[in-house]
Amino acid sequence: MQLKTRIAEAVKTAMRARNRERLATLRLIQSEIKQFEVDERREPDDPAVLAILNRMLKQRRDSIEQYRRGAREDLAQREEAETAVLREFLPEPLSPAEVAARIDAAIAATGASGVKDMGRVMAELKPQLLGRADLAEVSRQVQTALAQRGGG
Repeated sequence: MQLKTRIAEAVKTAMRARNRERLATLRLIQSEIKQFEVDERREPDDPAVLAILNRMLKQRRDSIEQYRRGAREDLAQREEAETAVLREFLPEPLSPAEVAARIDAAIAATGASGVKDMGRVMAELKPQLLGRADLAEVSRQVQTALAQRGGG
C-alpha cells in the first residue's frame, strides 16, 4: 500500500477512535503532503512522502531540544508524541553496523578516493537510507571514511 494511502487510512481510524492528538498529527502530515502537491504540481511518490516525514521528524527533534533547554517539558512531551506518530510511517531504522556496511559498499561502487567524491557517495546512499538513518550523521561518517582513504 502506498504511504500516502496508509496515512489517509490512519486518519480515518483516528477519527473513528476519537483520538484527537493522533488525528492532529496525521492531519499535519496530510497538510505537508498537500503543500508538496501544490508546490511541485505532482502527486508525491513514497520517497517524496518519506522526505516529508523525515523533515517533520527533524523539526520535532529540534523543537524537543529547544523546549527541554527552555524547561518546557509539557511541550517537549507533545512533540515526542507527534514524533511517535511520524515514526509509524517510516521504515525500520538501520543499525549502525548496517549503515557502515552500506557506506563502505557505496564508496566501493562509486570508486570514491577522497572527500572530493563525497557528493557521488551521498547520491548513491540517499535513496537506500532515506527514512532509515539520519542522513546528517551518515554524511559525517562518509566524510570521515573518505578522509581516511586519501584526503580530498
